[in-house]
Amino acid sequence: MHCQWRGCEDWKNFGVPLSTTSNEASKAFDASVTQFVGCYNDANTGGIKKSMTNMIQADPNFVMGHVLKNGLRVLWDGGTNVLDQGFAKDLDRMVYLCKSPSVSEREKNHVTAVKLWADGFTDAACQVWEDILVDYPLDILALKFAYNSYMDLGYTDRLRDGPGRVLPFWKPTMPLYGYVIGLHAFGLEETNLFDRAEKAAKQALEINPRDAWATHSMCHVLEMTGRQDEGISFLTDTAKDWTTGDMLACHNYWHWSLYYIEKADYQNALNIFDNEVKIRSTNSGTLLGLIDSCALLYRLEMEGVDVGDRWNEVFDRCRPYIDDHNLAFSQLHLLMGCLGAKQKDITAKMMESTKQFVREEKGTNQEVTRVVGQKLCESFVAYSDGDFAKAVDLLHPIRYNFIRIGGSHAQRDVFNLFLIQAAIKSPLKKHHKLARMLLLERKSFKDSAPMTDRLIQRVMAIHAD
Repeated sequence: MHCQWRGCEDWKNFGVPLSTTSNEASKAFDASVTQFVGCYNDANTGGIKKSMTNMIQADPNFVMGHVLKNGLRVLWDGGTNVLDQGFAKDLDRMVYLCKSPSVSEREKNHVTAVKLWADGFTDAACQVWEDILVDYPLDILALKFAYNSYMDLGYTDRLRDGPGRVLPFWKPTMPLYGYVIGLHAFGLEETNLFDRAEKAAKQALEINPRDAWATHSMCHVLEMTGRQDEGISFLTDTAKDWTTGDMLACHNYWHWSLYYIEKADYQNALNIFDNEVKIRSTNSGTLLGLIDSCALLYRLEMEGVDVGDRWNEVFDRCRPYIDDHNLAFSQLHLLMGCLGAKQKDITAKMMESTKQFVREEKGTNQEVTRVVGQKLCESFVAYSDGDFAKAVDLLHPIRYNFIRIGGSHAQRDVFNLFLIQAAIKSPLKKHHKLARMLLLERKSFKDSAPMTDRLIQRVMAIHAD
């Protein structure tokens, strides 16, 4: 992994100058950005949080240092300036520092984008980062923040095009070059260009076998092409490499569990939850790890697996985020945690909070929640209450809009499976027919799909008419 951190003159020569005059702050910025892009904590720097602390201590007025720190707060903690006054002060400090005449236009645009992101205007923030990249295609932080906003917005084409249009400006000798290829690989996969995605993921892993995101891209390719056994072997054989990417290891274990669920090997899926996902998500304290936990348990329960009391601990970690409407995607998984733990009172409060958010707030997620997220939440509550027909009627008309809540195809698939399960359990014959059609549609896209085959057999046995 890269460890020759760049000072002020190095960044200037690279074509992405920083306004700080502190070499120490500049190098700590490089170390922090590298760990963020590489999805790992470098023990030599004390980890990304330590390197960011060193960065701000070296130059408290370093604008891009505050951009990085505040941007990661939005991304990892789901924090908003509305709910956290301490974070609001940090944002105000960043905006104030931006007024210095030494701050470049590019850096000012970064400040604007992070502020928009924190205020809930993800789409506008995304556009600012894209504009930065037109003039500064080597600005890896602009690329990564834009990329994460694409994930939040369900902009699958941009996951491919964002890295694709800057790649020609990157050279193999440049720091972080391989990571850009790994980002592109995932975008290719999300737009169903599986052969090209696999080739790009392999290229990135040849450059750096410990590239956890490139590993993640390969996981998606193998998932979407129905190569479960190959996926299990791939993750088994390379575990010593991708587990060094501790920021993403939990999620890659989640992918490993999906292969087992597809094969109906539920015990191994539960083992991964108990031994890896639960522990790693708890230790990281990030929303992504919590989402992985909720999604894994919910999928297992839909398959008829008794997960015991595992939901209780997951719910305890969901509780602090109940009123945080940073992303509809996150809220839906937090709702799974509430429903799984049978917390009816908290569920009711969460639903009321969601309605209030839609009525009173503004921003990208308000619109997404109003159009898609709220109906999805209502359908999950209806399903939990045993009103399967209502769940189907809420979801079926909007199923092609699921993509708006963000995440990947593999992550959003839980909602497709949920609709199928609700249709199977519904008392209405028209829903039974719908279930059959949805399953046939699913089979036409992914032929090697044991789970789809099992569900087809189930629906035909139960609703043979």
